[in-house]
Amino acid sequence: MNYEQTLARLCALPGPSGFEENMTKAAAELLRPLVDEVYTTRLGSVVGVRRCGRANAPRLLLDAHLDEIGFIVTGHEEGFLRFAPLGGVDPRMLPDREIVLLADPPVTGVVICLPPHVQEDGEQDRSLPIKELCIDAGLPQEEAQRRIPAGTPAVYRGGCAPLGEDLLCGKALDDRAGFAVLLDALEQMKGRKLDVDLYVLGSTQEETRSAGAVTAAYEIAPQMCVAVDVTHGDSPDAPKHETFKLGGGPVIGVGPNCARTMTGRLKELAKELDMPVQVEVMAGSSGTNAWPIQVSREGVATAVLSIPERYMHTPVEVVNKKDLEDTAKLLAALAERMGEGETTW
Repeated sequence: MNYEQTLARLCALPGPSGFEENMTKAAAELLRPLVDEVYTTRLGSVVGVRRCGRANAPRLLLDAHLDEIGFIVTGHEEGFLRFAPLGGVDPRMLPDREIVLLADPPVTGVVICLPPHVQEDGEQDRSLPIKELCIDAGLPQEEAQRRIPAGTPAVYRGGCAPLGEDLLCGKALDDRAGFAVLLDALEQMKGRKLDVDLYVLGSTQEETRSAGAVTAAYEIAPQMCVAVDVTHGDSPDAPKHETFKLGGGPVIGVGPNCARTMTGRLKELAKELDMPVQVEVMAGSSGTNAWPIQVSREGVATAVLSIPERYMHTPVEVVNKKDLEDTAKLLAALAERMGEGETTW
């Protein structure tokens, strides 16, 4: 897998929560050569199926969400656009940012800001709430209303590019990096025997309510699942006990949202592969699709496997290529070992 090329393509595509059509098409295209069947659910999630050929084989689901945080236009004021967040947008990131408004055709805008020269004392130290911000698309009121009506979604402008030798930086790496890892795992499993029917899910609307994963998991009815997402990476200003080293390996979740059988199998395989891994204690919800998938139908033996990522939910998210490669290698090993004549859920 060439992660630079794949993520440059995926991250450049706009796909805010609830408006993932561009990502859905790209994900289906990338999955098609690697699986036996590809289909799209009613809520726009993409499912790739690789069957093992055994009757009534157990079903293993690998999930990574396709959507990204974004914005939606709520109204117009003298040509400026009022907007609301789609997902967990950090207001500190917004002033001065370039935004792509997903009109037809798309329009570039900038989030307004006051230059420091005209700010009053104390304003430079205050983060403005989103309700006080607007997007300037350079249009008069009537044209803005016509070209960019209320309900138009938007995303940060940008894509993904190398940062130094080992890192990748860009928007939407949460969780396009996870989906790229699933593609890499499928590539590694080409021609290898499986004892499970493997379902690879690119899910929608994770950043808002996990609706894509909830509905797809109900339809697929897997016995086992690994939700692949990102977790907080290390940086000088971040608490050491709540972050994970970039380049330190995949992060295995431990807690009530994670089946001990699945967590234990991931740890055993990492040891066999001589692969460094990190452990994240999750005392409650993992904050990923694993939370609702775990209680789908009769229940699903679920694991959380995370990629360390700096600056989550910003336009400059950062991951390490080695962590992506190791996560894919661990997932491929898990899929090949599941269903080997024993119950693992």
